[in-house]
Amino acid sequence: MPSPKPASKSSPKPAPNKTRSLTPELIWQLDRVGAPSLSPDGRRAVCSVMRYDTERNEGRAALWVLDTAGGAPRQLTHCGTRDGQPAWSPRGDRIAFVARREQQGEKDSSAQLYMIAPDGGEAVRVSPFGPGVESFKWLPDGQRIIFAAWVWPDAKSVAEQDKRHKAWRERKETGYLTSSAFYRHWDANVPMDRALHLMLLDLQTLRITDLFAGSGLELPRDGEGNGAYDVRPDGRAVAFVHDPAKEPRAGNRLALSEINLRTRRVAPLADDKGWDFGAPRYSPDGQRVAALGAHIAKTHTAPAQLVLLEAGKKRHLVGADWDRHIDGPLRWSADGHAIFFSAEDRGRCHLWRRDLASGVLARVHEGGWVQAWDLSGDTRVVLMDHAQHPAQVWAQHGDAAAQRIESFNDTTLAGVPMGDVREIHVRGALGEDVQVWLTFPPGFDAKRKHAVTHVIHGGPHAAAGDTFGFRWNTHVFAAAGHVIAQANFHGSSGFGHAFRHSLIGRQGELELQDIEATTDWLLEQPWADKNRVFATGGSYGGFLVAWMNGHVPAWPQGRYRAYVCHAGVFDRISTFSADSYPVRPKDLAANYWEDMPRVLAQSPHASAGRMNTPTLVIHGAQDFRVPDCNGLAYYNTLKARGVDARLLWFPDENHWVLKPRNSLLWYREFAGWLQRHSGRRAL
Repeated sequence: MPSPKPASKSSPKPAPNKTRSLTPELIWQLDRVGAPSLSPDGRRAVCSVMRYDTERNEGRAALWVLDTAGGAPRQLTHCGTRDGQPAWSPRGDRIAFVARREQQGEKDSSAQLYMIAPDGGEAVRVSPFGPGVESFKWLPDGQRIIFAAWVWPDAKSVAEQDKRHKAWRERKETGYLTSSAFYRHWDANVPMDRALHLMLLDLQTLRITDLFAGSGLELPRDGEGNGAYDVRPDGRAVAFVHDPAKEPRAGNRLALSEINLRTRRVAPLADDKGWDFGAPRYSPDGQRVAALGAHIAKTHTAPAQLVLLEAGKKRHLVGADWDRHIDGPLRWSADGHAIFFSAEDRGRCHLWRRDLASGVLARVHEGGWVQAWDLSGDTRVVLMDHAQHPAQVWAQHGDAAAQRIESFNDTTLAGVPMGDVREIHVRGALGEDVQVWLTFPPGFDAKRKHAVTHVIHGGPHAAAGDTFGFRWNTHVFAAAGHVIAQANFHGSSGFGHAFRHSLIGRQGELELQDIEATTDWLLEQPWADKNRVFATGGSYGGFLVAWMNGHVPAWPQGRYRAYVCHAGVFDRISTFSADSYPVRPKDLAANYWEDMPRVLAQSPHASAGRMNTPTLVIHGAQDFRVPDCNGLAYYNTLKARGVDARLLWFPDENHWVLKPRNSLLWYREFAGWLQRHSGRRAL
């Protein structure tokens, strides 16, 4: 890709920053830029920008219009608090978005669909629907919209849906009753007695039709947004993802079908017991559907690959020799000759182009980390960050050089030094190469001794990468003089399927060897202080921290002086209460009621009798992925054993810490804990 050119114009921003390092407070002054959407002519993009107020402990998201030729960005909406998911109409004369607002004295009780002209004016609510709008897509005629909504599947009309929604909001009971196997996801229960249906909205009459009424069909309950469905270019049909099993369950394979909008007839596109499908996208001529397919008959960790579906023809797998996992969405080139997608590769995430005739695969925008992107004609717009900066929006027209088209955070970060970020490799488990990212303090002095701190990523099928984090920002951690290490241990994504699958049935074993090999390398460096080595991690990284506590000798015999465990698995048995409980036995290669020894061999709590290293335990009560019984049991175990421990528990946070003031407290406790156990200044 041609070398990017910096933007020349700035958007309105606060006064220049006066601090000498990146602080947690400064992190919350940064704009969070959302996925961009391109106008049909490619001349403009629209995105949601979230800005936070730490005093009010809240954030507000507004829509901004960006000029892909590099003109100054312009704020489009001003009255909403969470304006998001913007998308241009097919003619480019309107922008639809999802929001909860008050209009004409009526407050939205659920998220609704709004419409606004791209040159400004008043946004107008167009979806008077009680259950609300989860996601949407325009139909090509610009007069209709497909949207997803949680509805009562037995309700006979929109009026009945509204009536039931009103009764639900006004109920006095708080109990949640279900017989479903899939009833919660991440931090919320699946709306009781409801299913996620596709709805058709006529913008002229505001008539709403339930496309799935009486069919028993529903979209996946884990909420893929509008990536779970796509509209055929002629507007006559919609392809969608669904669970073909009699009872929906997390981890079930998904099938693809197509519904005719006139007849409501549903036809299968891809339904194979050995494959899991997703992210459908019609070709420009509507004759083919590109999708993602994972060959789960081989293994549940099989990477998603590019699949082509064509009526009357056998499914075609494209690029089967490439074992990187492809992410949705997929987009076709205007001529239908190529498909664009993002995919991780060795700690970076790029935008790729696969030519269908030749099979040639090319990077068209290199990460950093491509967070989101859009395509219109020969214009591409990409939201991408690097370890050295938060997400930025870049535009590229044809083969011209990419150009940054906003400068939202430039003023805030002006004069803030960032330490170097380097990539190294160590020989890890199985004698294999392990990538490690190092973040150094600003003005790093190699002649001085520095604390070294592991920040262990979650997943495990995720990766530490060339990306800028808000919740675990390595520059904030490094500002206290620490060198931060992030190892992409066995199981990490972006390094091929064998590497990804290697920890199945033996979790903790290979990863610890990789972390220890990284520590060995660190302690060979003349700048590393062997008396100040720490390990921290969240989610699966928290599991590994708890695992280390039972498998690595405590200080001073061992080398880790203290740990931080955020939302980590402590007890594999109690973690069966998680939303992902159907998937975990596949990762452990055992059900606990069938092979308890094998499950216990992969559970930190089984080694509790050897846990002696001081630990800060952090957990949120709304965490359904790793329920907080894990954090509380871990903390209680350490206290019962007389081990130095501290608990930070949030009653109103989920797997992540998302509220500004809670995040500042999180950073403060993290810093204080390492300071307490290092005897040096705080972060």
